[in-house]
Amino acid sequence: MSEENKYYLIKQRAVPEVLLKVLKAKRLLETERALTIQEATERVGLGRSSFYKYKDDIFPFHENVKGKTITFVLQMDDEPGMLSKVLKLIAEYKANILTIHQTIPINGVASLTFSVEIPAESDISGMIEELEKQSGMHYVKVLARE
Repeated sequence: MSEENKYYLIKQRAVPEVLLKVLKAKRLLETERALTIQEATERVGLGRSSFYKYKDDIFPFHENVKGKTITFVLQMDDEPGMLSKVLKLIAEYKANILTIHQTIPINGVASLTFSVEIPAESDISGMIEELEKQSGMHYVKVLARE
């Protein structure tokens, strides 16, 4: 796993203030649906550019992520068998696919969005790392955790 894609678990007191404000803004956007990003960032005292820079890089940690639903989006080359490889990997980690949607490929690249239920014995970090290592994979992002 490259240095920029490693995951860490750190205590809140070690997290820079800007990242905590990003979390607060994201929480506002989730709870007050009519709120714009501009309004949410203003309420927490954060610049929009900082929000956009970090919004995909910080998520609240939930003590018991097992048995929870995680939604991913990934972008991959449109190659025969690529979706098959992704599904096989998900099955190897015993994650239960709840929803899945692949876009029509544009310029040889397709996006895949899927939600999985994570069982107690599953190593979700390992699954993400293996997905990222796949040849033809552009990126893997966690969209949501429930």
